[in-house]
Amino acid sequence: MDAAPAADPASADFVQSLARGLAVIRTFDGEPAELSLAEVARRADIPRAAARRFLRTLEQLGYVRATPDARFRLTPRILELGYGYLSSLSLPEIVQPHLDELSHQIGESVSVAVLDGDEIVYVARAAARRIMSVRITIGTRLPAAATSMGRVLLAALPETAAAETVGELVAYTPRTRVDPAELSAELERVRAQGWAMVDGELEDGLRSIAVPLRTRAGVTAALNVSTSTARGAADDVRAELLPALQRTVSEIEAELVAARV
Repeated sequence: MDAAPAADPASADFVQSLARGLAVIRTFDGEPAELSLAEVARRADIPRAAARRFLRTLEQLGYVRATPDARFRLTPRILELGYGYLSSLSLPEIVQPHLDELSHQIGESVSVAVLDGDEIVYVARAAARRIMSVRITIGTRLPAAATSMGRVLLAALPETAAAETVGELVAYTPRTRVDPAELSAELERVRAQGWAMVDGELEDGLRSIAVPLRTRAGVTAALNVSTSTARGAADDVRAELLPALQRTVSEIEAELVAARV
């Protein structure tokens, strides 16, 4: 879990207490659903006393609930904080029925994500089964460079901007691309072919295929299907799943056009 951003001494507008409060909220990533005071303080990289004040404030505001055994969990009210963004997109509501249908057809999990810095953020999902060690929910963040949706979204950027966005590359498995030149070449292939496949680079045994999702503003999101490498050879899985992804994204884009999104 990322620590609270450090204050910029050159900026008089930076409110460190707000940054720390947001860091406390971000410590609740669903793994586990409930956290102790010590766990929150450690994950947010703040003193226990400060963590206690933030948690109690959030509790009084209704965003956090304390359990009888002195642990804390988020309440559904926390969704208010992201509702404005999701509503302004008009995207999750439109794509969800398509994701549900595609997931039912192919028997795999299907997701939509947007790019935020060097990470992707899940904004819609239809989960068929859990195949990752990380529990994926709306709002989950993953490294863009090591994910199929991230590569589709990075490939939509100008080459220089994509390189600047990626930053330092991290090896999550032995197969992760950590050479900037190699990743740049892969993004060029994604630009040319219009889709991306990531095979065991984020997590061993996980394979995903993604295609871009276009609105009037251009490529603003990506759609992917995640499956296990046990499903079959990569070429066979791509031949089976990619056309279904492309058909679904075409249907979604037509609906987005009609909705003027």
